[in-house]
Amino acid sequence: MDERLKAFERLLNIMDDLRAGCPWDKEQTFESLRYLTIEETYELSDAILENNTDEIKKELGDLMLHLVFYAKIGSEKKAFDIKDVLDGIAEKLIHRHPHIYGDVKADDPETVKENWEKLKLKEGKKSVLEGVPVSLPPLVKAVRMQEKARGVGFDWERKEQVWEKVLEELNELKDEVEGGSDKDKMEDELGDLLFALVNYSRFIDINPEDALERTNKKFKHRFQYLERKAKEIGRDLQDMSLAEMDVFWEEAKNID
Repeated sequence: MDERLKAFERLLNIMDDLRAGCPWDKEQTFESLRYLTIEETYELSDAILENNTDEIKKELGDLMLHLVFYAKIGSEKKAFDIKDVLDGIAEKLIHRHPHIYGDVKADDPETVKENWEKLKLKEGKKSVLEGVPVSLPPLVKAVRMQEKARGVGFDWERKEQVWEKVLEELNELKDEVEGGSDKDKMEDELGDLLFALVNYSRFIDINPEDALERTNKKFKHRFQYLERKAKEIGRDLQDMSLAEMDVFWEEAKNID
């Protein structure tokens, strides 16, 4: 037997054992596992951003356990089992890759994406946006909606056009803020600006969530350096002036 199949069979057997004998595993449900799966997904995301391959491997294992766990619960409910799950995704991949398993021609990733969205509509989807989960974080959701719209040809032609839109939305936000009379309008314009920036990020091939998270990590590192330096000199941040804090902030920037 292929070593990969042996490893997968071992995990399935362990899952059977845990479900039968472990008090905690026995009481888990789809619902109770859901938030844990979300947490594991974010831990995998962190490992990827850190480019830590050992952690990526570990977090993939944790996620794989969750997938097997859901399939085990599904089999107990007589709704589906792991074979149904694997057969389902295999058939979908074959159907949606006619350039591999059929006679459709697709020589670049963009054509593949366009064919993918067209096939989904033929499968009965009423909108290409149906595949974007409602519960996605707004920034990720914006990226996915824009990608799916692009898949059917609804997109800007050049990045210069998108940058002009960013500046337009920035000025509209500025006007609303300076007017200061309607918070709802300010919120609308801020949303439009963020959406336009997400659009621009696609055109310069940068994932906006990754970019923001890297900045979050950078801010955290610098701010914690500031806290440590303040403690070293026996000061509380609340009692320091912004100019005093800025000295340590600049030091932190130089050691990033």
